[in-house]
Order: sequence, then structure tokens, then C-alpha cells
Amino acid sequence: MSFAERLTTLMARPGQDNVPRDDVPWHLKYGGRAAGIVGGFFAILFGLYNCIGILLGDVGCLVGGILQILAGFVVLAIEAPCCFIFIDYVQQAAEKADQRPYWNRAALYCIISIPPVILCLGLGSLFGCGLIFVTGMLYGMMALGKKGSREDMAAMASPNAMSPVQGVPSTDQHSTLMEDPDSVVRGHASSGNNVGGSQLVR
Repeated sequence: MSFAERLTTLMARPGQDNVPRDDVPWHLKYGGRAAGIVGGFFAILFGLYNCIGILLGDVGCLVGGILQILAGFVVLAIEAPCCFIFIDYVQQAAEKADQRPYWNRAALYCIISIPPVILCLGLGSLFGCGLIFVTGMLYGMMALGKKGSREDMAAMASPNAMSPVQGVPSTDQHSTLMEDPDSVVRGHASSGNNVGGSQLVR
């Protein structure tokens, strides 16, 4: 593949998905991608800043900074592979990530953003990893899908809605509810006492 072909495929990628997902709003799709790019950049930047903690003998901040840099590289490789245009493996990994469901990406981003904050709690790690975590939350919202229309929700709430188990219309909303066994027992006991009382009166 020539350099020009690789450049055109990389630049066309942010606007389209390999798997069509028509139920995702455009502002969430572009917002998630933009938050991932910005979050990956700041995670790398503040990860380098946290690595300076080794000068003060803080090994936790060094390890946390390295993990934060790796998390930033992972997010940038998935969201903006054009930043790594000369590495073929990054493009293949980004294409595989685009073919996966959104909840996989959401779980990955949320998981990789937590350890740097635990190892080195500071503004740098909170801001850099916080943006990656927000990106994961945006992809989690995309995984939930689009909210149903008012008509669909009203149809599901109506008493004549189709039962999901039998596939037949349900006319009574209380047909699937069970009676309280204690109230049944109390009802029988009170009726027995009334009968006994009436017999005593006689």
C-alpha cells in the first residue's frame, strides 16, 4: 500500500465506521472520538510529568506515569491512528477495535484509566486519566443505544401491550402479579373466626 493510499484511508476513517451503527447520535460519536484524542494527548503529557517524580524518589509516580503514557498511546492508537501513520500494526489494531461493540471500548478505557490514579494520586493523573474515563463513559452511552420514541414507550406502557413471553395481548395489568400469600391466609383466618363466632352466638 502506498503512502497516499494509507493517508486517504486514515483520514476517511473518523467519519465512518466499519460496522454501520445508525442508532448512535452523531454528537456522541464525534464527541467520543474528540474526547479520546484530547484525553490520550493529555494522558501522555501528564504521564511524562508524573515520571519526573523519580527525581524525588517516588517510585509509585514513576510506575503510574509509565502506565498513564501507555494508556494515552492505546487511546490515541484506537481513536487517531493517523498519529502513527508509519506503523502498520496500529492501523490493523484500530480496524479491529472499530469492528468490536462499543461496550468493549468503554470497558477498556475505564479499566486502563484507573491504575495510574491509584499509584500516583495528583492533578496530572486525575486530569489525564479522567479524560480517558470520560471517553469510556461516552462509549458506554453509545453502547446503550438511542432512546426510544414517545410512541414506543407509550405503547409498551399501555395495558394492551404484547406480552414478551406469550406474544399475546394482555388485557389485565395485574394478570402477571402474584397475590400476597399472607393476605390470603389472614383472609381465611378472619372468615373462620367469623364463622366460629356466629356458631357460638347460636
